[in-house]
Amino acid sequence: MLNVVDTSGWLEYLADTPQAEHFATAIEDTEHLLVPAIVMYEVFKKVMIGAGEDRAIQAIGFLRQGRVLVVDEPVSMLAARLSVQHKLPMADALIYATAQLHGATVLTQDAHFQGLPGVRYVVKG
Repeated sequence: MLNVVDTSGWLEYLADTPQAEHFATAIEDTEHLLVPAIVMYEVFKKVMIGAGEDRAIQAIGFLRQGRVLVVDEPVSMLAARLSVQHKLPMADALIYATAQLHGATVLTQDAHFQGLPGVRYVVKG
């Protein structure tokens, strides 16, 4: 089973919070881990703001252990449809579209994804 961990899950994992346990198995199973490029953007930005660029570069090293997927035309078109259908913000729509196109499960604690098919939602602690 392929997995996409949303930015919220990555940030919990990288900070080693109590919520990290909900995402650790998927993140550490790098053979089945897909990483949308937009997640790399969000993680890099948030870690850089909170801990500096050196820590952000280190964080990206963890994300690169999975298979990084670019935003291409099929992802863009599906993301637009899903955004309209489910009222998803752009980044979330791109993440969800990437997962849908690859038959992957999204693991997240972002409420925008709650109730969507193919999502494992974890209540934020």
